[in-house]
Amino acid sequence: MPLLVRKHTLDSAKLAGFTDRGVIAPGYRADLNIIDFDKLRVLPPTMAYDFPAGGRRLLQRAEGYRHTIVAGAETYVDGEHTGALPGRVVRA
Repeated sequence: MPLLVRKHTLDSAKLAGFTDRGVIAPGYRADLNIIDFDKLRVLPPTMAYDFPAGGRRLLQRAEGYRHTIVAGAETYVDGEHTGALPGRVVRA
């Protein structure tokens, strides 16, 4: 499991060029997911038409994510958004 977690976190962050993510340590963003692996499952995809000019995007939710914390702010609890928006759009 540790190898899988590292590949999904630190290795993915490095591949995308993010030097402030992928580990829990001082000076890092500390984006965290607390997951109930016994309840983890992927839901069927849905289409959202919320982009300008009617643009569409595919959404796929999952169950089993208990808490999501972004830059120290809790953004989701049991799949429901808390209203916190600590992130920003990453461009190029």
